[in-house]
Amino acid sequence: MPLPTLSRRERGLLFTFALLALVALFGPALPAAEVAIAAVFADDRSWHGLPNAMDVLSNLPFLLIGFWGLYRLNRIDRAHQEALAQFPLAPPANDPPDNTLDCAWLFFAGLVATAAGSAFFHLMPDGARLAADRAGMAVAFAGLIGIAVCERVSQRAGWPAAWFVLMAGLLSAEVFQESGNVLPWAIVQFGGMALVLTLALATPMRGAVGLKLGWVICFYALAKVSELADHAIYEATQQVVSGHTLKHLTASLAGLPVLAALRKLDMNWRATLLRHNPDAAAALTA
Repeated sequence: MPLPTLSRRERGLLFTFALLALVALFGPALPAAEVAIAAVFADDRSWHGLPNAMDVLSNLPFLLIGFWGLYRLNRIDRAHQEALAQFPLAPPANDPPDNTLDCAWLFFAGLVATAAGSAFFHLMPDGARLAADRAGMAVAFAGLIGIAVCERVSQRAGWPAAWFVLMAGLLSAEVFQESGNVLPWAIVQFGGMALVLTLALATPMRGAVGLKLGWVICFYALAKVSELADHAIYEATQQVVSGHTLKHLTASLAGLPVLAALRKLDMNWRATLLRHNPDAAAALTA
């Protein structure tokens, strides 16, 4: 993609990624706090032999929403291919946006990976398992930022943006594992969400699927507050539930706005197909 052909938003996105990469590469090392990782979490109760049970089991919503999203995406893809094969008069301009759907596949696969990585980590928290936890999160971050870029910058920029964030996230997890420098991971996590916040303030592009980025940001913010108040929430609830457990439950809800956007996309595409191909009604409802 030659530089002169980039739109203003695409140039801004490229500049933002370059700036964040420079800070991550050349910024001062940010060592993690020197404390035993297992001692950080408030709730270490076991249940039927399962260690740290609440922090492990609270990852199930990530798994459920992840598989729900993958199922819906598979239905959209299958219905689209079958309908276009049967009704070639469907207007190409109304085809589901491929890059948005590709990023959505990555996002929901990332939720499944997050569930697996986080559960694996919380079973026996240590530095090596933390890398697996963050690797799963990196996949979900990449898909989410890719969708946001498709919505507010351009379709063609979404997939490259997702791959850039994915590579940056995986590398930052490895850097922390090898050197203890948490700065690159902080740039991926907080810089990425700052980018999503900025994109949420921009006007959606024509053909956007209508993802409510405000809700995604809201769930993320609530998750971070719960994480920071882990011990305080655990004591305030008389040791019923910890802040970290609530973090998992709240963060998983960020998948719901994406599911809602996909449902709206599917309904709009089917409605347009029916307007141009009245005979498609029986096939689509079969």
